[in-house]
Amino acid sequence: MAVLFLLLLLTMTAGIWRIIRGPTRGDRLLPVQLFGSTGIALILMLAHIQGDPRLLDIALVLATLSVILPAALAEHLRKQNSE
Repeated sequence: MAVLFLLLLLTMTAGIWRIIRGPTRGDRLLPVQLFGSTGIALILMLAHIQGDPRLLDIALVLATLSVILPAALAEHLRKQNSE
């Protein structure tokens, strides 16, 4: 289980590197989705380990937000490019 945690944290580190290095705004948008799905996986693993069903609710909320946030960011970028 620890190996999975480390692997997920490694993917988040790669996402942070992509946000910092760019090169375009579109390239920075993809790690936002990565953080959402990786965060959900980490929370689900914690829920399993700790046996806490409240963490499942948190993962569900994060899953909902991880769908909405990239769409909102893409719309914001589209409006900025049209100005």
